[in-house]
Amino acid sequence: MQADLSPVIAATTQWLTGAYPASGGALACALCEVQARQAVTVAARLRYPTPMDVALLGVAGPGGSARLDWITGADGTAPADPDGDAWRTWVDEVVASWAACLLTDPELAALAVAALADGDAAAGTSEGTPVEFRRLLAPDEQDRRAAALLRHPDLAAPVAALHHAQLVDRMNPGQALVA
Repeated sequence: MQADLSPVIAATTQWLTGAYPASGGALACALCEVQARQAVTVAARLRYPTPMDVALLGVAGPGGSARLDWITGADGTAPADPDGDAWRTWVDEVVASWAACLLTDPELAALAVAALADGDAAAGTSEGTPVEFRRLLAPDEQDRRAAALLRHPDLAAPVAALHHAQLVDRMNPGQALVA
């Protein structure tokens, strides 16, 4: 199923690393991208947990980056090559918001990865184990420096706040609905 999410994961990761770039050279960029990709992967798998959800995403599309660009102030520049920004149509706003939440809140990240691991264990697979998400869950000092902007709670707050409540609701599915 993750392969079907790959366009959304790739585009949303690219958007996050463009909005909150690494500083410090090629290694820092790679470490920042890995952390963003891990957070986006967890968020995408939580948002689209079933093959039917993924299929509907393929039909309806994820929505694009327009609102995210507006929130972060990146909407004022016209692209030199409109076709070069076609990837932006595969950015999922909710996934980007959830990933920002996970990157800035270690406890929520641990809960999200545990939820994936529980779901995968119930499905009989071993994908989604916490080892797969080490840089998200237990970043070392070099990881933190590389993704300082991406993990900064104040800087990421406008994006994280967009759909934070939905992520918290997803983490607490057993609560009864009140009419």
